[in-house]
Amino acid sequence: MSGRVRVAILAGGRSSEHGISLTSARSVLEALDPARYDVQTIEIGRDGTWALPPAPARDALSATAAGSLPVPSAGTPAALGAVDVVLPILHGPFGEDGTVQGLLELAGVPYVGSGVLASALCMDKDRFKAVLRDSGIPVARSVTLRPGDAAENPFGYPVFVKPARLGSSVGISKVRSEAELGPAVELARRHDDKVLVEEFQPGVEVEVGVLGNREPVASAVGEIVAHADWYDFDAKYAEGGMELIVPARLPDETTARVQELAVESFVATDCEGMARVDFFVRPDGEVVVNELNTIPGFTSTSVYARLFEASGIPYAELLDRLIALALERHEQRRALEY
Repeated sequence: MSGRVRVAILAGGRSSEHGISLTSARSVLEALDPARYDVQTIEIGRDGTWALPPAPARDALSATAAGSLPVPSAGTPAALGAVDVVLPILHGPFGEDGTVQGLLELAGVPYVGSGVLASALCMDKDRFKAVLRDSGIPVARSVTLRPGDAAENPFGYPVFVKPARLGSSVGISKVRSEAELGPAVELARRHDDKVLVEEFQPGVEVEVGVLGNREPVASAVGEIVAHADWYDFDAKYAEGGMELIVPARLPDETTARVQELAVESFVATDCEGMARVDFFVRPDGEVVVNELNTIPGFTSTSVYARLFEASGIPYAELLDRLIALALERHEQRRALEY
């Protein structure tokens, strides 16, 4: 490809993680080398409105842009098709769950990160756990409550109650007694009609980044020290809410096990490009997968970027590699016959 690579960054989105997405997108804009990349932003509003090109300037990502229109629209694939690669920096439903990935597939444009299947699968914690269990990968026990099901907890207390298809700890409660179970389920049902009641996992919470397509590699392991009772939304995003210790304070064999399971989880769920895999290391040394994020937080100080920085891949190079992986995958799939 000659000349600068034309990159479109999708930012914002309809989910409650809209603001987090915008923060991540600003960091990406600042890090992409203007000598190598011709970058435009496409901001998606909380109401689903897309601001198509001309897009906001680099220093005004949230400014009103000309050409706004609701989606779906015939103009959207054309606008996306005018670039070489799309970087979807979207978190949660309507962005990380396969919906936008499907639109990009229809538009025939390369994009960074996992495809439709992996994105949808990893967003749904119920189905994600089922696939990992079938692959022999340890996950926390849970029960799934669907519409009409009574609140149920066979695990004792405490337990976690969470929406099945949401991120950033939104709608999640740590439940310590029977009296708290019903209200926690109702809170989770405000965000999703499928709810998980999940067994509490004592021990250390650690996270690993994964990078690659056919030959994914794991980053250094980071240990999460939340300055709260558990790693909730405020601990994740408030200033001073958590401390990341890299490398994690684990025995070498446990570190190797975490990295091995991160790559195995990535492969088992058909992920590509990038992911962050979250674990619990129990006091007995057992490693349990918590969840996998196909579009992790992406500021230069987010856990994913910091883990690869500690692994010798600085933020700007990480973005270069992800864009190259997206273009490589697209070229490989163009050779397929449909």
